[in-house]
Amino acid sequence: MGDNPKKFITSDELKNHTKATDLWISIQGKVYNVTNWAKEHPGGDIPLLNLAGQDVTDAFIAFHPGTAWKYLDKFFTGFYLQDFHVSEVSRDYRKLHSEFSKAGMFEKKGHGVIYSICFVTLLIFACFYGVLCCDSFWVHMLSGGVLGLSWMQVAYLGHDSGHYEIMSSRGFNKFAQILTGNCLTGISIAWWKWTHNAHHIACNSLDYDPDLQHLPLLAVSSRLFQSLKSHFYGRKLTFDSMARFFVSYQHLTFYPVMCVARVNLYLQTLLLLFSNRKVPDRALNILGTLVFWTWFPLLVSCLPNWNERVLFVLVSFCVTAIQHVQFCLNHFAANVYVGSPKGNNWFEKQTSGTIDIACSSWMDWFFGGLQFQLEHHLFPRLPRCHLRKISPIVQELCKKHSLPYRSLSFYEANVRTLETLRIAALQARDFTGPAPKNLLWEAVNTHG
Repeated sequence: MGDNPKKFITSDELKNHTKATDLWISIQGKVYNVTNWAKEHPGGDIPLLNLAGQDVTDAFIAFHPGTAWKYLDKFFTGFYLQDFHVSEVSRDYRKLHSEFSKAGMFEKKGHGVIYSICFVTLLIFACFYGVLCCDSFWVHMLSGGVLGLSWMQVAYLGHDSGHYEIMSSRGFNKFAQILTGNCLTGISIAWWKWTHNAHHIACNSLDYDPDLQHLPLLAVSSRLFQSLKSHFYGRKLTFDSMARFFVSYQHLTFYPVMCVARVNLYLQTLLLLFSNRKVPDRALNILGTLVFWTWFPLLVSCLPNWNERVLFVLVSFCVTAIQHVQFCLNHFAANVYVGSPKGNNWFEKQTSGTIDIACSSWMDWFFGGLQFQLEHHLFPRLPRCHLRKISPIVQELCKKHSLPYRSLSFYEANVRTLETLRIAALQARDFTGPAPKNLLWEAVNTHG
Protein backbone atom coordinates (compact mmCIF):
# COMPACT_ATOMS: atom_id res chain seq x y z
CA MET A 1 0.00 0.00 0.00
CA GLY A 2 1.21 3.52 -0.78
CA ASP A 3 1.21 6.51 1.46
CA ASN A 4 -2.12 7.96 2.54
CA PRO A 5 -3.40 10.50 -0.02
CA LYS A 6 -3.08 14.15 0.88
CA LYS A 7 -6.12 15.86 2.39
CA PHE A 8 -7.03 19.29 1.04
CA ILE A 9 -9.12 22.28 2.06
CA THR A 10 -9.83 25.42 0.07
CA SER A 11 -8.95 28.99 0.98
CA ASP A 12 -12.63 29.65 1.66
CA GLU A 13 -12.73 26.75 4.11
CA LEU A 14 -9.57 28.03 5.79
CA LYS A 15 -11.33 31.37 6.34
CA ASN A 16 -13.77 29.62 8.67
CA HIS A 17 -10.97 29.27 11.26
CA THR A 18 -10.32 32.87 12.26
CA LYS A 19 -11.36 32.98 15.92
CA ALA A 20 -9.15 32.93 18.98
CA THR A 21 -10.78 29.60 19.89
CA ASP A 22 -10.31 28.18 16.37
CA LEU A 23 -7.26 29.69 14.70
CA TRP A 24 -5.74 28.15 11.57
CA ILE A 25 -3.13 29.49 9.19
CA SER A 26 -1.32 28.21 6.11
CA ILE A 27 2.42 28.36 5.45
CA GLN A 28 3.75 27.16 2.10
CA GLY A 29 0.38 25.54 1.46
CA LYS A 30 0.40 23.42 4.64
CA VAL A 31 -2.37 24.18 7.14
CA TYR A 32 -1.57 24.59 10.84
CA ASN A 33 -3.80 24.84 13.90
CA VAL A 34 -2.19 27.42 16.22
CA THR A 35 -5.18 27.95 18.51
CA ASN A 36 -3.44 26.77 21.67
CA TRP A 37 -0.09 28.26 20.65
CA ALA A 38 -1.30 31.82 20.01
CA LYS A 39 -1.00 32.94 23.63
CA GLU A 40 2.51 31.47 23.85
CA HIS A 41 3.69 32.96 20.58
CA PRO A 42 6.77 35.15 21.30
CA GLY A 43 5.40 37.81 18.94
CA GLY A 44 2.05 37.84 20.75
CA ASP A 45 -1.36 36.65 19.63
CA ILE A 46 -2.28 39.82 17.71
CA PRO A 47 -0.26 38.99 14.54
CA LEU A 48 -1.77 35.50 14.41
CA LEU A 49 -5.32 36.77 14.95
CA ASN A 50 -4.88 39.48 12.32
CA LEU A 51 -3.73 36.96 9.71
CA ALA A 52 -5.94 34.05 10.79
CA GLY A 53 -7.55 31.95 8.08
CA GLN A 54 -4.99 32.87 5.43
CA ASP A 55 -1.70 31.79 3.92
CA VAL A 56 0.91 33.76 5.86
CA THR A 57 4.11 32.50 4.25
CA ASP A 58 5.63 35.90 3.48
CA ALA A 59 5.00 37.24 6.98
CA PHE A 60 6.37 34.04 8.53
CA ILE A 61 9.53 34.28 6.44
CA ALA A 62 9.97 37.96 7.28
CA PHE A 63 9.72 37.59 11.06
CA HIS A 64 11.25 34.18 11.79
CA PRO A 65 14.73 32.70 11.46
CA GLY A 66 15.21 29.49 9.52
CA THR A 67 15.31 27.52 12.78
CA ALA A 68 11.60 28.27 13.35
CA TRP A 69 10.46 25.94 10.58
CA LYS A 70 11.20 22.81 12.62
CA TYR A 71 8.61 23.83 15.23
CA LEU A 72 5.73 23.89 12.77
CA ASP A 73 5.17 20.14 12.43
CA LYS A 74 3.46 19.77 15.81
CA PHE A 75 0.75 22.21 14.63
CA PHE A 76 0.14 20.52 11.26
CA THR A 77 -3.52 19.60 10.76
CA GLY A 78 -2.87 17.09 8.01
CA PHE A 79 -4.51 19.41 5.47
CA TYR A 80 -2.99 21.16 2.50
CA LEU A 81 -4.32 24.24 0.77
CA GLN A 82 -5.96 23.09 -2.43
CA ASP A 83 -5.82 26.45 -4.25
CA PHE A 84 -2.40 27.45 -2.94
CA HIS A 85 -0.82 30.00 -5.26
CA VAL A 86 2.33 32.10 -5.09
CA SER A 87 2.29 35.46 -6.89
CA GLU A 88 5.25 36.66 -8.90
CA VAL A 89 5.89 39.40 -6.36
CA SER A 90 5.96 36.92 -3.48
CA ARG A 91 8.14 34.55 -5.47
CA ASP A 92 10.72 37.30 -6.05
CA TYR A 93 10.51 38.43 -2.43
CA ARG A 94 11.13 34.93 -1.08
CA LYS A 95 14.00 34.44 -3.50
CA LEU A 96 15.58 37.69 -2.32
CA HIS A 97 15.11 36.75 1.33
CA SER A 98 16.75 33.38 0.63
CA GLU A 99 19.73 35.07 -1.04
CA PHE A 100 20.22 37.38 1.95
CA SER A 101 20.00 34.40 4.28
CA LYS A 102 22.53 32.36 2.32
CA ALA A 103 24.89 35.34 2.37
CA GLY A 104 24.66 35.34 6.18
CA MET A 105 23.35 38.89 6.27
CA PHE A 106 20.86 38.19 9.07
CA GLU A 107 23.71 37.04 11.32
CA LYS A 108 26.29 39.69 10.34
CA LYS A 109 25.46 42.55 12.68
CA GLY A 110 28.67 44.56 12.27
CA HIS A 111 30.06 46.70 15.09
CA GLY A 112 27.15 49.14 15.19
CA VAL A 113 25.81 47.83 18.50
CA ILE A 114 29.14 48.35 20.26
CA TYR A 115 29.49 51.85 18.79
CA SER A 116 25.92 52.71 19.81
CA ILE A 117 26.39 51.46 23.37
CA CYS A 118 29.59 53.49 23.72
CA PHE A 119 27.91 56.58 22.27
CA VAL A 120 24.87 56.26 24.56
CA THR A 121 27.15 55.78 27.59
CA LEU A 122 29.08 58.93 26.65
CA LEU A 123 25.86 60.95 26.21
CA ILE A 124 24.39 59.85 29.53
CA PHE A 125 27.68 60.56 31.33
CA ALA A 126 27.80 64.03 29.74
CA CYS A 127 24.21 64.70 30.82
CA PHE A 128 24.85 63.67 34.44
CA TYR A 129 28.09 65.66 34.53
CA GLY A 130 26.35 68.77 33.22
CA VAL A 131 23.58 68.53 35.78
CA LEU A 132 25.62 67.51 38.82
CA CYS A 133 28.90 69.33 38.28
CA CYS A 134 27.97 72.60 36.55
CA ASP A 135 26.01 75.62 37.73
CA SER A 136 25.34 77.25 34.37
CA PHE A 137 21.72 77.45 33.23
CA TRP A 138 22.75 76.91 29.60
CA VAL A 139 24.83 73.85 30.47
CA HIS A 140 21.79 72.42 32.22
CA MET A 141 19.63 73.03 29.16
CA LEU A 142 22.31 71.51 26.93
CA SER A 143 22.36 68.49 29.25
CA GLY A 144 18.61 68.12 28.75
CA GLY A 145 19.17 68.11 24.99
CA VAL A 146 21.93 65.53 25.35
CA LEU A 147 19.60 63.34 27.42
CA GLY A 148 16.97 63.59 24.67
CA LEU A 149 19.57 62.57 22.08
CA SER A 150 20.58 59.60 24.23
CA TRP A 151 16.94 58.50 24.47
CA MET A 152 16.76 58.54 20.67
CA GLN A 153 19.81 56.32 20.35
CA VAL A 154 18.64 54.03 23.14
CA ALA A 155 15.30 53.63 21.35
CA TYR A 156 17.11 52.45 18.22
CA LEU A 157 19.01 49.87 20.27
CA GLY A 158 15.78 48.71 21.89
CA HIS A 159 14.15 48.50 18.47
CA ASP A 160 17.02 46.41 17.11
CA SER A 161 16.97 44.07 20.11
CA GLY A 162 13.23 43.57 19.64
CA HIS A 163 13.64 42.44 16.03
CA TYR A 164 16.77 40.33 16.33
CA GLU A 165 19.40 39.38 18.90
CA ILE A 166 21.92 42.18 19.25
CA MET A 167 23.68 40.39 22.10
CA SER A 168 25.49 37.03 22.28
CA SER A 169 22.58 35.10 23.79
CA ARG A 170 18.82 35.33 24.24
CA GLY A 171 19.23 36.03 27.95
CA PHE A 172 21.60 38.95 27.36
CA ASN A 173 19.29 40.19 24.62
CA LYS A 174 16.35 40.26 27.04
CA PHE A 175 18.53 42.15 29.50
CA ALA A 176 19.36 44.66 26.75
CA GLN A 177 15.66 45.09 26.01
CA ILE A 178 14.72 45.79 29.62
CA LEU A 179 17.73 48.09 30.06
CA THR A 180 17.24 50.13 26.89
CA GLY A 181 13.46 50.23 27.10
CA ASN A 182 12.26 50.23 30.67
CA CYS A 183 15.31 51.32 32.69
CA LEU A 184 16.70 54.10 30.50
CA THR A 185 13.59 55.47 28.76
CA GLY A 186 10.67 54.44 30.98
CA ILE A 187 8.90 52.86 28.00
CA SER A 188 8.13 49.17 28.42
CA ILE A 189 9.66 46.79 25.90
CA ALA A 190 6.57 44.61 26.43
CA TRP A 191 4.34 47.50 25.32
CA TRP A 192 6.61 48.16 22.35
CA LYS A 193 6.51 44.54 21.19
CA TRP A 194 2.74 44.40 21.60
CA THR A 195 2.10 47.46 19.45
CA HIS A 196 5.05 47.21 17.08
CA ASN A 197 4.35 43.66 15.92
CA ALA A 198 0.76 44.65 15.18
CA HIS A 199 2.02 47.68 13.24
CA HIS A 200 4.33 45.58 11.07
CA ILE A 201 1.64 43.02 10.27
CA ALA A 202 -1.11 45.56 9.53
CA CYS A 203 1.00 48.41 8.17
CA ASN A 204 -1.23 51.49 7.68
CA SER A 205 -4.56 49.77 8.25
CA LEU A 206 -6.69 52.42 9.91
CA ASP A 207 -8.52 49.92 12.10
CA TYR A 208 -5.75 47.36 12.72
CA ASP A 209 -2.51 49.40 12.92
CA PRO A 210 -2.19 51.09 16.36
CA ASP A 211 0.41 53.51 14.98
CA LEU A 212 -2.35 55.33 13.06
CA GLN A 213 -4.89 55.38 15.89
CA HIS A 214 -4.33 58.71 17.61
CA LEU A 215 -7.80 60.14 18.07
CA PRO A 216 -8.85 62.54 19.46
CA LEU A 217 -5.66 64.46 18.63
CA LEU A 218 -4.66 63.27 15.14
CA ALA A 219 -6.30 61.64 12.12
CA VAL A 220 -4.48 60.93 8.87
CA SER A 221 -7.64 60.13 6.91
CA SER A 222 -11.26 61.25 6.85
CA ARG A 223 -12.26 57.60 7.06
CA LEU A 224 -11.41 57.82 10.76
CA PHE A 225 -14.33 60.26 11.07
CA GLN A 226 -16.64 57.23 10.84
CA SER A 227 -15.65 56.17 14.37
CA LEU A 228 -14.03 52.95 13.21
CA LYS A 229 -13.56 50.10 15.62
CA SER A 230 -9.94 49.50 16.58
CA HIS A 231 -9.35 45.77 16.28
CA PHE A 232 -6.11 46.30 18.19
CA TYR A 233 -7.54 48.05 21.24
CA GLY A 234 -10.94 46.37 20.96
CA ARG A 235 -12.88 49.63 21.20
CA LYS A 236 -14.39 52.28 18.98
CA LEU A 237 -12.14 55.14 17.84
CA THR A 238 -14.76 57.74 18.61
CA PHE A 239 -14.80 60.81 16.41
CA ASP A 240 -16.90 63.16 18.52
CA SER A 241 -17.06 66.93 18.83
CA MET A 242 -13.85 67.06 20.87
CA ALA A 243 -11.97 64.97 18.30
CA ARG A 244 -13.36 67.16 15.50
CA PHE A 245 -12.05 70.24 17.29
CA PHE A 246 -8.52 68.87 17.80
CA VAL A 247 -8.25 67.30 14.35
CA SER A 248 -9.38 70.56 12.71
CA TYR A 249 -6.13 72.18 13.82
CA GLN A 250 -3.84 69.13 13.77
CA HIS A 251 -1.56 70.55 11.06
CA LEU A 252 -0.82 73.41 13.48
CA THR A 253 -0.57 71.34 16.64
CA PHE A 254 1.38 68.40 15.16
CA TYR A 255 4.85 69.50 16.33
CA PRO A 256 3.72 70.65 19.81
CA VAL A 257 1.96 67.31 20.26
CA MET A 258 5.15 65.49 19.24
CA CYS A 259 7.06 67.43 21.90
CA VAL A 260 4.95 65.87 24.65
CA ALA A 261 4.34 62.52 22.94
CA ARG A 262 6.49 60.73 25.50
CA VAL A 263 3.91 61.43 28.17
CA ASN A 264 1.48 59.24 26.23
CA LEU A 265 4.11 56.49 25.93
CA TYR A 266 4.66 56.55 29.69
CA LEU A 267 0.91 56.32 30.22
CA GLN A 268 0.52 53.47 27.72
CA THR A 269 3.32 51.58 29.49
CA LEU A 270 1.60 51.84 32.85
CA LEU A 271 -1.82 50.93 31.43
CA LEU A 272 -0.42 47.74 29.88
CA LEU A 273 1.75 46.64 32.81
CA PHE A 274 -1.11 46.99 35.28
CA SER A 275 -3.81 45.58 33.01
CA ASN A 276 -5.39 42.14 33.03
CA ARG A 277 -3.72 41.32 29.71
CA LYS A 278 -1.06 38.64 29.68
CA VAL A 279 2.27 40.49 29.63
CA PRO A 280 5.51 38.55 29.05
CA ASP A 281 8.03 39.21 31.84
CA ARG A 282 5.61 41.55 33.60
CA ALA A 283 7.66 41.66 36.82
CA LEU A 284 10.88 42.50 34.96
CA ASN A 285 9.10 45.21 32.99
CA ILE A 286 7.65 46.77 36.15
CA LEU A 287 11.02 46.60 37.89
CA GLY A 288 12.78 48.22 34.93
CA THR A 289 10.15 50.96 34.76
CA LEU A 290 10.60 51.63 38.48
CA VAL A 291 14.35 52.02 37.86
CA PHE A 292 13.60 54.78 35.35
CA TRP A 293 11.14 56.55 37.66
CA THR A 294 13.81 56.48 40.36
CA TRP A 295 16.86 57.87 38.55
CA PHE A 296 15.08 60.34 36.26
CA PRO A 297 13.17 62.30 38.97
CA LEU A 298 16.29 62.24 41.17
CA LEU A 299 18.39 63.70 38.34
CA VAL A 300 15.81 66.44 37.68
CA SER A 301 15.61 67.23 41.42
CA CYS A 302 19.34 68.04 41.42
CA LEU A 303 18.67 71.15 39.34
CA PRO A 304 18.57 74.33 41.43
CA ASN A 305 14.95 75.47 40.92
CA TRP A 306 11.62 74.50 39.42
CA ASN A 307 12.03 76.70 36.35
CA GLU A 308 15.15 74.84 35.33
CA ARG A 309 13.61 71.48 36.18
CA VAL A 310 10.59 72.07 33.98
CA LEU A 311 12.70 73.48 31.14
CA PHE A 312 15.17 70.61 31.41
CA VAL A 313 12.37 68.07 30.95
CA LEU A 314 10.83 70.05 28.10
CA VAL A 315 14.16 70.36 26.29
CA SER A 316 14.80 66.62 26.58
CA PHE A 317 11.28 65.91 25.30
CA CYS A 318 11.64 68.37 22.42
CA VAL A 319 14.88 66.79 21.22
CA THR A 320 13.35 63.32 21.38
CA ALA A 321 10.35 64.69 19.48
CA ILE A 322 12.53 64.60 16.35
CA GLN A 323 12.34 60.81 16.54
CA HIS A 324 8.59 60.83 17.09
CA VAL A 325 8.24 63.07 14.04
CA GLN A 326 10.44 60.74 12.01
CA PHE A 327 8.24 57.75 12.77
CA CYS A 328 5.20 59.73 11.65
CA LEU A 329 6.94 60.80 8.44
CA ASN A 330 7.51 57.15 7.56
CA HIS A 331 3.76 56.41 7.47
CA PHE A 332 1.35 59.32 7.87
CA ALA A 333 1.52 60.48 4.23
CA ALA A 334 1.61 56.96 2.78
CA ASN A 335 -1.42 55.02 1.53
CA VAL A 336 -3.92 53.81 4.13
CA TYR A 337 -6.71 51.25 4.01
CA VAL A 338 -9.53 49.88 6.14
CA GLY A 339 -9.70 46.20 6.98
CA SER A 340 -7.53 43.34 8.12
CA PRO A 341 -4.13 42.65 6.53
CA LYS A 342 -3.97 39.98 3.85
CA GLY A 343 -1.29 37.33 3.71
CA ASN A 344 -1.24 37.19 -0.08
CA ASN A 345 -0.17 40.81 -0.65
CA TRP A 346 2.50 41.22 2.01
CA PHE A 347 5.04 42.92 -0.25
CA GLU A 348 2.47 45.22 -1.84
CA LYS A 349 1.08 46.43 1.50
CA GLN A 350 4.56 47.23 2.84
CA THR A 351 5.42 49.30 -0.24
CA SER A 352 2.15 51.23 -0.18
CA GLY A 353 2.29 51.99 3.55
CA THR A 354 5.88 53.24 3.95
CA ILE A 355 8.01 56.24 3.01
CA ASP A 356 11.82 56.29 3.18
CA ILE A 357 13.76 59.34 4.33
CA ALA A 358 16.66 60.13 2.00
CA CYS A 359 19.86 61.16 3.76
CA SER A 360 23.63 60.87 3.45
CA SER A 361 25.32 57.80 4.89
CA TRP A 362 26.98 59.86 7.61
CA MET A 363 23.48 60.54 9.03
CA ASP A 364 22.56 56.87 9.38
CA TRP A 365 23.42 56.96 13.09
CA PHE A 366 20.91 59.78 13.63
CA PHE A 367 17.98 57.96 12.01
CA GLY A 368 18.95 54.55 13.38
CA GLY A 369 18.60 52.88 9.98
CA LEU A 370 14.85 53.47 10.06
CA GLN A 371 15.07 56.04 7.30
CA PHE A 372 15.06 52.89 5.16
CA GLN A 373 11.55 52.16 6.33
CA LEU A 374 10.44 49.98 3.43
CA GLU A 375 13.61 47.90 3.57
CA HIS A 376 13.09 47.43 7.30
CA HIS A 377 9.44 46.45 6.87
CA LEU A 378 10.28 43.89 4.21
CA PHE A 379 13.22 42.45 6.17
CA PRO A 380 12.58 43.31 9.85
CA ARG A 381 15.24 40.87 11.08
CA LEU A 382 17.97 42.35 8.91
CA PRO A 383 20.53 44.33 10.96
CA ARG A 384 20.44 48.03 10.19
CA CYS A 385 24.01 48.02 8.85
CA HIS A 386 22.73 46.25 5.72
CA LEU A 387 19.68 48.39 4.96
CA ARG A 388 21.52 50.96 2.83
CA LYS A 389 23.18 48.16 0.86
CA ILE A 390 19.93 46.45 -0.07
CA SER A 391 18.06 49.66 -0.90
CA PRO A 392 18.95 49.60 -4.64
CA ILE A 393 17.88 45.93 -4.83
CA VAL A 394 14.51 46.72 -3.25
CA GLN A 395 14.08 49.67 -5.61
CA GLU A 396 14.65 47.41 -8.60
CA LEU A 397 12.15 44.87 -7.33
CA CYS A 398 9.53 47.59 -6.84
CA LYS A 399 10.21 48.90 -10.33
CA LYS A 400 9.90 45.40 -11.81
CA HIS A 401 6.43 44.95 -10.33
CA SER A 402 5.28 48.58 -10.77
CA LEU A 403 5.04 49.15 -7.04
CA PRO A 404 5.74 52.47 -5.28
CA TYR A 405 9.13 53.19 -3.78
CA ARG A 406 8.97 56.59 -2.11
CA SER A 407 12.09 58.27 -0.79
CA LEU A 408 11.81 61.89 0.33
CA SER A 409 14.20 64.25 2.03
CA PHE A 410 13.47 65.01 5.68
CA TYR A 411 12.10 68.40 4.65
CA GLU A 412 9.96 66.99 1.83
CA ALA A 413 8.57 64.29 4.13
CA ASN A 414 7.59 66.94 6.68
CA VAL A 415 5.83 68.96 4.00
CA ARG A 416 3.98 65.89 2.72
CA THR A 417 2.93 64.88 6.24
CA LEU A 418 1.69 68.36 7.12
CA GLU A 419 -0.27 68.47 3.87
CA THR A 420 -1.90 65.13 4.72
CA LEU A 421 -2.83 66.43 8.16
CA ARG A 422 -4.10 69.73 6.70
CA ILE A 423 -6.36 67.99 4.20
CA ALA A 424 -7.90 65.87 6.96
CA ALA A 425 -8.19 68.97 9.16
CA LEU A 426 -10.16 70.86 6.51
CA GLN A 427 -12.40 67.85 6.00
CA ALA A 428 -13.01 67.68 9.76
CA ARG A 429 -14.29 71.28 9.69
CA ASP A 430 -17.12 70.24 7.38
CA PHE A 431 -20.27 70.60 9.48
CA THR A 432 -22.07 68.01 7.34
CA GLY A 433 -19.79 65.34 8.82
CA PRO A 434 -21.03 62.75 11.32
CA ALA A 435 -19.53 64.16 14.51
CA PRO A 436 -22.04 65.75 16.92
CA LYS A 437 -21.82 69.49 17.44
CA ASN A 438 -21.49 71.29 20.74
CA LEU A 439 -21.51 74.93 21.84
CA LEU A 440 -17.71 75.15 22.17
CA TRP A 441 -17.21 73.86 18.62
CA GLU A 442 -19.77 76.25 17.16
CA ALA A 443 -18.47 79.24 19.14
CA VAL A 444 -14.88 78.72 17.94
CA ASN A 445 -15.73 77.94 14.30
CA THR A 446 -18.83 80.01 13.48
CA HIS A 447 -16.75 82.59 11.61
CA GLY A 448 -14.23 80.13 10.15
